[in-house]
Amino acid sequence: MKDRILNILEEFGVERRAVTENVHFVKDLGFDSLDTVDLMMKLEQEFGLRIPDEDYHKLTTLSKLIQYLEEEQSVAMAA
Repeated sequence: MKDRILNILEEFGVERRAVTENVHFVKDLGFDSLDTVDLMMKLEQEFGLRIPDEDYHKLTTLSKLIQYLEEEQSVAMAA
């Protein structure tokens, strides 16, 4: 999962070596609100799920994003 996310981040010009578990998308990588929306859309396509707009503010770091995606995929598989 992490590699798939890193591949998406590379599309935004982010180097893999710059990404740690606690890298903050806005503070450390300089993402603005449009970048965040674009990132969420790409993640939705990649992982085949929908991320509600109200969840965007929770997904600020790589570790939080991975945890969220793992939980959402578990819920989808259980349904």
